[in-house]
Parts: sequence; structure tokens; C-alpha cells
Amino acid sequence: QVQLVESGGGLVQTGGSLRLSCAASGRTDKLYAAYWFRQRPGEEREFVAAFTWSSGRTYYADFVKGRFTISGDNAKNMVYLQMNSLKPDDTGVYYCTAGEESLLRYDYWGQGTQVTVSS
Repeated sequence: QVQLVESGGGLVQTGGSLRLSCAASGRTDKLYAAYWFRQRPGEEREFVAAFTWSSGRTYYADFVKGRFTISGDNAKNMVYLQMNSLKPDDTGVYYCTAGEESLLRYDYWGQGTQVTVSS
């Protein structure tokens, strides 16, 4: 089992930055990839970014390319999401998730952290 805990959310003005962190504990050695999803008010949860520990490859949703950067540590203990040039549309709850063995597996989820961008 793996536990994920997000932190770093908060209130920021348009154009500002936030860095979200996701702390992983437990049997992290089997983790293959980590992801950030978000759920904006009144919307479905959506993919934001992905990071694979085996190759360091990253993937992004089109709406965050050039503004957000996902990264992870080699020990598979931390995953980060650096968010720059934030817009009010980025407001929502951001979730960290991670999966074992392959991409597109979301075996573990954190509780989420609120990000609010004021105009």
C-alpha cells in the first residue's frame, strides 16, 4: 500500500505561482508513474500532468503546457507540480495519484489540495 499526501495549495493572484507537493509513503518501490489531476468547480476531474520514474518522461495536458512542470525524486518519495502564470480557470482541487507497473494506472490517490486563483 502507498499513501499520498498533497500540500502547497492556496490562494494566489492571476499570473502568480504555486508549487504543489505530493509526499508518498509505504511501498513506493513498485510505483511506475505519478500524476496530477484537478477538479474545477462544476467540472469532471481532468488530467493535468504525468511523470514516469523509469525514464523521467513527462506528459502534459494542452492547457498547462509551458506553464506547469511536473517532477519527482529518485527515491519515489516526492512528486511536485510547479505552476506558473496561473489563471482563474486553474482554480480547483488538485489531486496526486500514482500507479504501479505501467502508465494509466491510478492505484493510489491523495485527498487533494485546493488552489484558488483570484482575478
